[in-house]
Amino acid sequence: MSATRVQNVSRTSSRAAARATAVTAIAASAVLLLSGTAAAHVSVQPQGEAAKGGYATVNFKVPNERDDASTVKLEISMPTEHPLSSVLPQPVPGWKVTVSKSKLAKPLESHGRQITEAVSKVTWTADGSKIGPGQFQQFPVSLGQLPENADQLVFKALQTYDNKEVVRWIEAPQEGAEPESPAPVLELSAPADDHHAEDAKDGKAAEDTKGTKDAQGSAHGEKSASASSDGSDSTARILAVVGILVGAVGVAFGVLSGRRRSS
Repeated sequence: MSATRVQNVSRTSSRAAARATAVTAIAASAVLLLSGTAAAHVSVQPQGEAAKGGYATVNFKVPNERDDASTVKLEISMPTEHPLSSVLPQPVPGWKVTVSKSKLAKPLESHGRQITEAVSKVTWTADGSKIGPGQFQQFPVSLGQLPENADQLVFKALQTYDNKEVVRWIEAPQEGAEPESPAPVLELSAPADDHHAEDAKDGKAAEDTKGTKDAQGSAHGEKSASASSDGSDSTARILAVVGILVGAVGVAFGVLSGRRRSS
């Protein structure tokens, strides 16, 4: 192979490698850009589990998306299709919280009492604090009673910046497509075990334990009775031997006494 041909092959390989590197860099940048955009919306996550029919503490996580503005207000609307009888926000330093309630079209039953109104919106307003560029803030809330006939709860969120811009995170999730402004979604886990079943299980375990103890006590009693019987038999045998010995001594003493009198 000539030197010229070798140089041409080398140049072609270098160009191909450069193109591959450029394509890889562009693809990586696109992935990072898309993942950053998808992860930048307001979201909600439970602390532990959010089981159907139970209560849970959740965190609304609010990242700041702007380089030249700070977040100063967050509004979270409660789901209207599944009203919650208990919504308790945890105080966040530097933020003022306001809870709004509304009348329910259909009253709720909770712990034997009827609920005619429920929390419809929770609003946090900056009061000496804010979420600056490159920062995020979490807002904890206790929620309950979670619905038993739903797999998730959708909350609508409004994020306000100090430049008066309002970002509306209100689009419900759609299968096979990611909304441009997705609303926070709380996934609900399977309901906790039935307490009655647990009580029955505990009761059965207690009965089994009692039966075992009774059987052990009975066996111990039989063993004690057997030991007592064995002890009584041994004592009787000993007394019988002693009686025989005493009798033998008495006979020998009588014989010796008779011989002495004869002499």
